[in-house]
Amino acid sequence: MNAIDFSPLFRTAIGFDRLARLMDTARTGADAGGYPPYNIEKTSDDSYVLTMAVAGFAEADLDITAHQNT
Repeated sequence: MNAIDFSPLFRTAIGFDRLARLMDTARTGADAGGYPPYNIEKTSDDSYVLTMAVAGFAEADLDITAHQNT
């Protein structure tokens, strides 16, 4: 567990709040993408394969809808 807290930088370093926010974001991984993780593979000029990691879900729990040109 990581116990580093950059929040005091927000109070004491006026003008450096953006830098402190960037450091805190890098530490927590807030920009690390969304859930669920996925890969998009281009298999031909107009064909793609979407692979999603949905551990803990059964096939019956998933609903897939494809919209053309979106």
